[in-house]
Amino acid sequence: MIPRITVHPKYKIGEISSRLYSAFLEPIGNMVNGFMYNPKHPLSDEQGFRKDVIELLKSTNLPSCRLPGGNFVSAWQWKDSIGPKENRKVHLDPAWYQYIPNDVGHDEYLQWAEKIGTSPVYTVNLGTGTLQDAMDCVEYSNHPGGTYWSDLRRKNGHENPYGIKTWCLGNEMDGHWQLGSWEKDPVGYGNLCHEASKAMKWIDPVIETVACASSASFMDHYPEWESKVMDQCYDTVDYLALHHYHIAKPGDILSLLGGSLYYEDFINTETAMLDYIQAKHRSPKKVNISFDEYGAFEREFKPLNPGYGPYNMARVHYHFDPERKYILHDPDKMPVKEFPGGDMIKLLSMTSIQLALLRHADRVKISCMTAGLGALCSADHDHVWKSASHYAFLQLLEYAKGTSMRVSVDSPVFDMSGYAIDDTSQYTGKNDVPYIDSACAWNEEKERLTVFVINRNLKEEYPLEIDVRAFDGYAKMTHYQMFSEDFDKKSSFENPWKEPEINKNIEIKNGVAVTKLKPLSWNVITFEK
Repeated sequence: MIPRITVHPKYKIGEISSRLYSAFLEPIGNMVNGFMYNPKHPLSDEQGFRKDVIELLKSTNLPSCRLPGGNFVSAWQWKDSIGPKENRKVHLDPAWYQYIPNDVGHDEYLQWAEKIGTSPVYTVNLGTGTLQDAMDCVEYSNHPGGTYWSDLRRKNGHENPYGIKTWCLGNEMDGHWQLGSWEKDPVGYGNLCHEASKAMKWIDPVIETVACASSASFMDHYPEWESKVMDQCYDTVDYLALHHYHIAKPGDILSLLGGSLYYEDFINTETAMLDYIQAKHRSPKKVNISFDEYGAFEREFKPLNPGYGPYNMARVHYHFDPERKYILHDPDKMPVKEFPGGDMIKLLSMTSIQLALLRHADRVKISCMTAGLGALCSADHDHVWKSASHYAFLQLLEYAKGTSMRVSVDSPVFDMSGYAIDDTSQYTGKNDVPYIDSACAWNEEKERLTVFVINRNLKEEYPLEIDVRAFDGYAKMTHYQMFSEDFDKKSSFENPWKEPEINKNIEIKNGVAVTKLKPLSWNVITFEK
């Protein structure tokens, strides 16, 4: 069969948020110390930030960045990270077994966001932190002046408020790995969210807040845990935070790229739960979703900690390793990280999730890719460069605007067998998964329709028909494609990835476009009047 995609202007999903494609930053390893911050780097600015990283990220117009974590924030004391650096306190970070010298503190995170031109999505410590700490953080960051905390910000060198709009109420607060976890008391966490959101909005009434859902759809208490949370705080919070990392065995590309279906299952379940709570509360307000951590990657399936609770994530997190040592990261000793796989597998695993998010743009209003900064700006100690993921991410930022549209896909299919990573991360199989993965955005203002397409097939090149007959006059067609004859090819500073090429072997007749899709390819097809 010839694969066919049909789009019709009557079938709209919802408005695409400007923050749908954002990134996530957490001080793990050298992500802050080395990538973001290195005062010894020849291109560092007066604050020690790498200007090469800043300039490349600034050129992308990244809408938002969630920071400063992550598991890290559940023990971070932001008040010890402000003011003169020589007076700041050094703490241990029990989440990642590292020393936190606070050379990059609260102000530095926010000022770096200003420099790259992005809006911060700030996570407060609701693990070991207090309600008062969260209130003081909003006052320090957003109040104009005339109070102790706002005047202290001005004294510390930032006269104007930062104007942080979105505040996450802790991180993965159901996780047994989290300091101050509310795993066994969702009602208690829901009450805390209610009180924190209320108090923080009394300080700044224009902010919005994000409560935590189950850290993954594999948790034993999912989705009951978050339903109990939202039953307490539905009237005061604005978003529910979802996290998911999809894993497949090395070489199992179809299971990796088919992982977007599990994201959709997760979103559908949480949306239904939110709508139930809305009805229960007789509320006119609709709480939306912030998918503020996500990713997909390959790894061998083995226990997290062999010899202690094999294949049991819960028990291994209660194993206290006497051999484990805390690490002090040197920003000037940024190791070369070689992640498995070439640029194309990273691009396709990233975009397969991002298309799923686009198909749910009516409810997913914020999403922050965990490796998003690295996708937009590849870096080592000395250089930055553009990978294949850079260009695909940039295309989504440019073309995924306006309204998300339903797509009808007729395509050859495959089956995915179920598999288990460990005893808590198990994927049921999926049957009749289309080789052609697609989503669509209609920018009515610019009179541009964009169809995003992934060919998941490892070997087959497909002809493709796109039926846009209902879009009268949209006859100017451009097909951008990315693929590689060498699927394991990696980019580097010496060999950056080339820009997407234009497929000229296309035609459109009577509103039906005909083109071809390379195996394992990323395709952006635009129609304009």
